[in-house]
Amino acid sequence: MSSYVVMEPPVADADAGRERAVLVRDGFHVLAFLVPALWLLWHRLWIEALAVIAVTMALSGFGSVLGLGNAAPAFAFLVSLYVGLEGPALRLAALRRRGWRAWGMVEAGDAAEAEIRYLNEVEGEAGEPAAAGPSPVSAPPVAAPRPLAAPALGLFAYPGKS
Repeated sequence: MSSYVVMEPPVADADAGRERAVLVRDGFHVLAFLVPALWLLWHRLWIEALAVIAVTMALSGFGSVLGLGNAAPAFAFLVSLYVGLEGPALRLAALRRRGWRAWGMVEAGDAAEAEIRYLNEVEGEAGEPAAAGPSPVSAPPVAAPRPLAAPALGLFAYPGKS
């Protein structure tokens, strides 16, 4: 099962916010690793894409000036690995800068199941009655959203943590 961070847009109408909510899967993204700049551009992370291109070119130039031969592919691999690992965090940070707020996390097998779990939980919070009749697909019970917590590992201290 994967964890999905649910981000809601800054809108006054709650129903419109539910429809436009974005689910970002936490974890390694293979496509972001294979083509980092294109993945960033696809997710409208313009500044990050320019930074990745600039860093890759600078590291390649640095390797060729020093005569390191095969260092340029190694540097490009490290940049790709970084984007593959940290791409979701970059996407979440960009959404926060645009005014989106984190609703919580949902665990699911895929994005469609995560969206269903999110919508079921939001309907439960709003006090709306669930649809009558049996559901066409039996799904495991929906877990309550977990609040976002600070990462377990890292180089820097977090406010309120010692």
